[in-house]
Amino acid sequence: MKRILFLCTENSCRSQMAEAITNKILGSKVQAFSAGTKPSRVNPLAIKVLKEMGIDIGSARSKHVDEFKDKPFDLVVTLCGGAKESCPFWEGQGKRVHFGFPDPSKANGTEEEVLRAFKDVRDRMVEELIPLLKRELDLK
Repeated sequence: MKRILFLCTENSCRSQMAEAITNKILGSKVQAFSAGTKPSRVNPLAIKVLKEMGIDIGSARSKHVDEFKDKPFDLVVTLCGGAKESCPFWEGQGKRVHFGFPDPSKANGTEEEVLRAFKDVRDRMVEELIPLLKRELDLK
């Protein structure tokens, strides 16, 4: 089974969502994990939009990248978006790729507009990130 580590700064939205979506869609072929350099808490809106897909991350916790530094991975994916964000650095094993997403927790607007930002990231992960993972790991 292939192992993937998703990294972003707080391990609160993007990396948590990527981990859960990957485990749901590719779980028979890969085992996904997530972490951040400044872990905080899992964002309630990330929990909400994943629940719409039948994925429950309500008991997930935000993890520091150091928890995984001595573990082997086939692929390490950084998810930070804009130039203002600094992506976590990974010194451990595994091929590194970057696939940036805007941080939905930084979205402005009405409650519905912010929720839409989370849904957009979730949907792009399904439509764009999963095919990238399949290619990078040579999965059928």
